[in-house]
Amino acid sequence: MKRKSLSPADAKASRFVNERAQAKRVALNALKRAKRAADRAGVDLSTWEGEFLGSVEDRLKTYGRAFGDPEKGAPGQALSIMQTRKLKEITAKAKGEERLPRRLGARRGRKDGDGA
Repeated sequence: MKRKSLSPADAKASRFVNERAQAKRVALNALKRAKRAADRAGVDLSTWEGEFLGSVEDRLKTYGRAFGDPEKGAPGQALSIMQTRKLKEITAKAKGEERLPRRLGARRGRKDGDGA
């Protein structure tokens, strides 16, 4: 049987679909790991954190990504920037690690009082 080769446009579209599916799997696995780590450590997640994990998981399963506004995350990603940050904070809490610093607007390598 002769195999039909894909056109460049079809190959690009196929690669994009595969990347989105992979991002979805990675995000779902990260959510499951965070829940599992909290359960194993006996850490009680707040009501908000539990609802956050559940709602993000539902949106990932339904839509393939957990945010609608394209400015909140990269096109091929399943979680927005802030959702990723919250997931990391929940995982750190479950592992008993220090919380991540909340310096969203700060630039790296910049000391307090330094100019430009």
